[in-house]
Amino acid sequence: MSSTTRRSTRRPAAALALTLGAAALLVPFPQQPAQAAPSAPGQALAQWIDRDTVVWKGAERADVQLEFGDPGSPTAGRIRLTPGSLTPAERNAFPHLTGYPAFTVAPGDRDLARTALRGPLTAAQRTADGRRTTTGVQIPGVLDDLYGARAQHTRLGPVFHHGRPTLSVWAPTARTVALELDGRTVPMTRDDASGVWRVRGARDWAGKPYRYRVTVWAPTVGRTVTNEVTDPYSTALTADSARSLVVDLDDPGLAPKGWADLRKPAAVPLRRARIQELHIRDFSVEDRTSRHPGQYLAFTDRRSDGMRRLASLAAAGTSYVHLLPAFDGATVPEKRADQQRPDCDLASYAPDSENQQQCVTRTAAHDAYNWGYDPLHYTVPEGSYASAPEGPARTVEFRRMVQGLNGAGLRTVMDVVYNHTAASGQDPHSVLDRIVPGYYQRLLDDGSVATSTCCSGTAPEHAMMGKLVVDSVVTWAKEYKVDGFRFDLMGHHPKANILAVRKALDALTPRKDGVDGRSVILYGEGWNFGEAADDARFVQATQKNMAGTGIATFDDRARDAVRGGGPFDADPRLQGFASGLFTDPNSSPANGDSASQRARLRHYQDLIKVGLTGNLADYTFTDSDGRRVKGSQVDYNGAPAGYAAAPGDALAYADAHDNETLYDALAYKLPQGTSAADRARMQVLALATATLSQGPALSQAGSDLLRSKSLDRNSFDSGDWFNALHWNCADGNGFGRGLPPAADNKDKWPYARPLLADPALRPGCAAIDATAAAYRDLLRIHATEPAFGLSTTAAVQSALSFPLSGTDETPGVLTMRLADLVIVFNATPHRQDQAVPALAGAPYRLHPLQAHGADPTTATASFARATGTFTVPGRTVAVFRRG
Repeated sequence: MSSTTRRSTRRPAAALALTLGAAALLVPFPQQPAQAAPSAPGQALAQWIDRDTVVWKGAERADVQLEFGDPGSPTAGRIRLTPGSLTPAERNAFPHLTGYPAFTVAPGDRDLARTALRGPLTAAQRTADGRRTTTGVQIPGVLDDLYGARAQHTRLGPVFHHGRPTLSVWAPTARTVALELDGRTVPMTRDDASGVWRVRGARDWAGKPYRYRVTVWAPTVGRTVTNEVTDPYSTALTADSARSLVVDLDDPGLAPKGWADLRKPAAVPLRRARIQELHIRDFSVEDRTSRHPGQYLAFTDRRSDGMRRLASLAAAGTSYVHLLPAFDGATVPEKRADQQRPDCDLASYAPDSENQQQCVTRTAAHDAYNWGYDPLHYTVPEGSYASAPEGPARTVEFRRMVQGLNGAGLRTVMDVVYNHTAASGQDPHSVLDRIVPGYYQRLLDDGSVATSTCCSGTAPEHAMMGKLVVDSVVTWAKEYKVDGFRFDLMGHHPKANILAVRKALDALTPRKDGVDGRSVILYGEGWNFGEAADDARFVQATQKNMAGTGIATFDDRARDAVRGGGPFDADPRLQGFASGLFTDPNSSPANGDSASQRARLRHYQDLIKVGLTGNLADYTFTDSDGRRVKGSQVDYNGAPAGYAAAPGDALAYADAHDNETLYDALAYKLPQGTSAADRARMQVLALATATLSQGPALSQAGSDLLRSKSLDRNSFDSGDWFNALHWNCADGNGFGRGLPPAADNKDKWPYARPLLADPALRPGCAAIDATAAAYRDLLRIHATEPAFGLSTTAAVQSALSFPLSGTDETPGVLTMRLADLVIVFNATPHRQDQAVPALAGAPYRLHPLQAHGADPTTATASFARATGTFTVPGRTVAVFRRG
């Protein structure tokens, strides 16, 4: 999810929802009548932040109390409150509540807290004019205070000891919890100190389906309900997540041949990582050479076009494949018989037709496609990618996928999405919130669930949600041998939570755990927005805050400068460095006059320079105005451009799954008459700004093949038709498959129609193959030149410079000196001379991997030793080496 794109999560129809294991029975607690809810069910203006303190936004400071239990029942009671204030520790833990009225729990009533939290709970006050007002109470803080310390050290889910399982679930507010095991009900026992319910089973429980039957007060509906819910710590599931399975991931029967002794490619430090971002289904669903299209097992088809392509990228220097979400999601029907397909002849329609998207959209809610950012169970592989979704086959096949990628020379990164759930409250796709209502989701001041993430936001700042994040990541690393994790919307996590993940991974050792956790890489989206923005609730895991941790964040600064504009521009033709700004202008008036274009391009070039350093905050250089500045002094929309403390803190990229593909962005922005060959050259140049930077870099799978999604800017639900990768150039690159789906793209259709109808924008094999080969040459240069792996700001400052930066720098051309290398990025349409007098007499020549490489045009780049002049063809990046 980009800093500007928010994705929605589609929901299956009610009929499908009722088949899911998270289905709820809204059964009032039988012995007692349900208490009337506050004025608005779910509204909760009061927050019980620990056993001593309640904060109530808008309350008057007189006659305030908490009321609990069903009216008239023996368990009903009240907790007296007196006006108070937040302690320094409380203000630090809850900074967003500073300034609200605070109340202190009467010392004699503090022991009532555990009872009060297991039923209806209301804050009540008598105002000065005699009115009685009530509101619901948010309880995460007091739950953490009462139970968190003990619960955090408890192993949850199915845990096996000598073949016997113990099942444990944290449900401190539940009245009762029972286990539904294979058609029978088994009672569970509550540990009052931790709030954990558990039961120990027999050996024959292994493999059996189960759910928890939780009777609990649900404030969103204002009554006590009995929910039949799958295990949030599930290790395996039945089809469509209907039941959890009692499965031991250490069972030898779940280990593919060679799993215990799996030999991985050598670990690559994050600062040198080159990553391909890939969706599992996109990879193979239209690959006619794959024996397992759309499945985990496609990565075991070593002779398929897709696997041969990945192997060639690995040989050139790609080190990781980043898989879009592969955990269990709420959206896609897992049984193939339930997956609908478009019932149209999509290929028969015109390339600029509306018909394709209409047909795809009709079946989108029930097809086999989704990006997967709709978490249901965080630590179980998604069943729709398995050959059979019923049972633990998905576990075995996920492991075989990891083996296949490792065998191709690639380590595996997993995209994880702990910042939200597919649903909350009593929704059938809500798991966590129907076990401990009001705890796992992040609540706003009025008690509603925060949705700035796109969906029902979670609260990793709460002890047990933070624990779930750590436990889940460790399970993927240890039990599935995943080599890295990309955190979706990491800025919605506390920095402390992500550092806890790092600490837990670092504790994994080959001898004890079978993996070296220190080699696992971490990066994520450090965007700063929403209810947590600007550290409002905690110190966030944002770009500036993660600097110096060794955990990278995506660098949107150079990305925007390379592409130009942004995904929500009213006119998508706004140009950037690699799309012709000033040097090859298109007809859009939004680009401004020549002078404004030139000024914007010069600033873009400064942003790209900062990006090439690894986005270092303290790197100094001469900017386009001739000033000596630090990276942090270059402006990016009012924020510092440079924020990294060392290479490896920022991850460079020109495109990813969010927003238009790079090819599609350039289709909008380059003049329409630009030839296929020149579009290919600009694609390579744009990719080079990330590939040849310090620090890690990522590219979307297929970008080296000019991949298009027919101008779709948000293809999360656009089906195979718009998303599938085409490894065979004879199948095209995906451009011209109809107008992109209206929901996110209709406002751009007037710009898209003439482009999609233009056959010149549908590249043939010559352009596609040339792009792929030139990109591999760049990867080889990066992999073989140690200067691209500098580890400190001081080392970068010493080795890297921009000798021609300043007021006289050529618009559209960047010249970078890096140790014994000189790299010239010529984004203009014309051959350019770059004279560096200080290098006159030096023995530079075109890098042999380009001089004898794939692109004959790049091979004509030259160096005049007498004058120190580098000559580079238009739309070309050329690397020169001394000696």
